[in-house]
Amino acid sequence: MRVAVVTESFLPQVNGVTNSVLRVCEQMRRHGAQVLVVAPGPGPGEYAGATVVRSPSVALPRYAGFRVGRPWPGLGRVLREFAPDVVHLASPAALGASAARVARRLDVPVVAVHQTDLVGFAARYGLPGVGRMVWAGLRPVYAGAAATLVPSRPVADELRARGVPRVRLWARGVDSAAFSPARRDPALRARLAPGGEVVVGYVGRLAAEKELHLLAGLDRVPGVQLVLVGDGPQRERLEWALPGAVFAGFRGGAERGAWTASLDVFVHPGSSETFCQAAQEALASGVPVVAPAAGGPLDVVTAGRTGLFFTPGSAADLRAQVERLVAEPDTRAWMARAARASVRGRTWDSLGDQLLGHYTDALAGRAAAPAAPERVA
Repeated sequence: MRVAVVTESFLPQVNGVTNSVLRVCEQMRRHGAQVLVVAPGPGPGEYAGATVVRSPSVALPRYAGFRVGRPWPGLGRVLREFAPDVVHLASPAALGASAARVARRLDVPVVAVHQTDLVGFAARYGLPGVGRMVWAGLRPVYAGAAATLVPSRPVADELRARGVPRVRLWARGVDSAAFSPARRDPALRARLAPGGEVVVGYVGRLAAEKELHLLAGLDRVPGVQLVLVGDGPQRERLEWALPGAVFAGFRGGAERGAWTASLDVFVHPGSSETFCQAAQEALASGVPVVAPAAGGPLDVVTAGRTGLFFTPGSAADLRAQVERLVAEPDTRAWMARAARASVRGRTWDSLGDQLLGHYTDALAGRAAAPAAPERVA
């Protein structure tokens, strides 16, 4: 099978879209597929056996270092020469919409993956009109796709309510060796919490859409050490707002697993997550999660068993739920065990098999049949 993956984000940018595309490349190599990646901006020209073609890009306003693709006349030539069996659109926006039009002309089926709340993202950066325009542009992309894959049931419900047809669930896998309680680092914890404090932390980009301002005050809770692992445009502002927090900067690979597993409570404030892979990585690491009762975390976290939910947007309720876990070490301990158990079976190999099934359905035309059973990850 020949798969063209057109993505709005790729290395060296590190985010949820990039990480998912990396796993797609790896899984398709496992299945013996030939993969072409089209991605915006400068960066590596190969990954996991896939050739990466770079498209023109522009800098995203108010987000230093983040580049987005723009419509590119050369895209048609690139896809025509590669002759894909299926076109995979990773979180499509301008570049993805162009690819969908090219695929239609080439009579190649499209599988779209919706995993970014572009409307919410634009609103966080003071560009609500842009988000609405993008969504208007996405309607025909999703309408023409053989399937639109979403990572969680709340997102599936949202897209169906917007009239998107042929919505299918395709979740995310987790590397249970890289993210494991065995990665907990006593020396790191001794540096972070020399007085035996409960380590409460966030791992991810320090960006406006993550609503990290809701962490205000957690750095002053008695017996708590707040830790933020990651980097982004909000870092300077957050360092000023959270003087008692530890800012670890970006940590990748094995370091990310060690920092995640060394937390006692993982907190994710953002209410516009379509899945929240960082929360799933925390669960795999045996760390209970506090997250908003909205979007993807509703599928990832089991309230009262693997973590707690707070009212979206409420700093007071977030703090209350964190304080509850801080005050109840026994609850944290059994939640930690349940957290690890909850992700068993969520492997990227199984998700790769499901994705190949979606491609096969698209090629056979079965995904468009009204009576076709829905694949659930």
